[in-house]
Amino acid sequence: MSGTRSGEGRRGGLLMGRPFGIPVYVTPSWLVIAALITVLYQPVVDRALHLGAASYLVAFVFAVLLYASVLVHELAHCVVARAYGLPVRRVTLYMLGGVSEIQREADRPRQEFWIAFSGPLLSLALAGAGAAAYLVMDPATVAGVLVWQLWVANLLVGVFNLLPGLPLDGGRMLRAGVWAVSRKPLTGTVVAAWGGRLLGAAVVVLPFAYSWTLWRAVPGVLTIVWSVLLGAFIWANASSALKTARMRARVPTLRARSLARRAVLATADTPLAEALRRRGEAGAGAIIVTDSAGTPTSLVNDAAAAAVPEGRRPWVPVAHVARAIVPEAVLSADAEGDELLEAMGARPASEYLLIDSGGTVFGVLNTSDVQDVFSGSGGR
Repeated sequence: MSGTRSGEGRRGGLLMGRPFGIPVYVTPSWLVIAALITVLYQPVVDRALHLGAASYLVAFVFAVLLYASVLVHELAHCVVARAYGLPVRRVTLYMLGGVSEIQREADRPRQEFWIAFSGPLLSLALAGAGAAAYLVMDPATVAGVLVWQLWVANLLVGVFNLLPGLPLDGGRMLRAGVWAVSRKPLTGTVVAAWGGRLLGAAVVVLPFAYSWTLWRAVPGVLTIVWSVLLGAFIWANASSALKTARMRARVPTLRARSLARRAVLATADTPLAEALRRRGEAGAGAIIVTDSAGTPTSLVNDAAAAAVPEGRRPWVPVAHVARAIVPEAVLSADAEGDELLEAMGARPASEYLLIDSGGTVFGVLNTSDVQDVFSGSGGR
């Protein structure tokens, strides 16, 4: 199985190379499926070629070539994405196939369509080339057996990935089509994600329905395990895509100004009790510590302030429960949407000092308030 996704990538894996400058990783789970393919395919090779123990080596070569086909499929996504100016983080091969990790979404539905379609298109082209080559080869040779299996495998990969449900490429194509018609990316994702959920359920049910229709028998254990694993994977990734899309739909509503907490100023030697009193009196949500010239130097940490026993607060200087303001924790009060998220992502902190265009203090932005927007509980 293969697909593309945006955002933070899959961690772990062994770096195998950088074709087209794109890091390619293989996770340890690939060894599991490679061993399984080798064991299952060995009898097929032995019946066709009568190689004895050497048939295990041929079967393993097939497993490697199969994933090389998956890699080429994924690189097609990456090359087209780069042609549209979208940065690619990596390609990862794992037990169920591969995934291309593209760092941001396509800007237009047409781009989304061609990035998604490029993978299955190349797989089908490889299948066609393999079928043509097989016609002029001796099927009773190692090369003949491998080519036959590879063109069939590429055909299956191409066709399967065209099914209309996320996270498959066909789901991305469906999303692009709905997006183009509705002019709403979220609508496209919702339709494609539900298509993926239905597809995942169908993958689990199909072996039972097929066995019952033909033989009225329960499918084999391996078939059941594989279908449940694949179906659950498709369902989970479709659900994840839906959740991510709904979060992305909230990004345009992010505005540093509207999320900012009003702040009161206090010098470093101001008692914590007095600073808290001023904050409550002003209805503010933050305390900024300044030097004698009125320049902000640190932000009072709410958790640290709350940890000070009430009886000691008149004797504890506010600076003792404050964190220094570093340049990385200063943001423009005009930042919003993707610009705001990118600035916060590049400079992670629990809170930020917001500065107006004129250089004056506007307020304090807490990371938790931004997270509340995505969780649906709203911000300040």
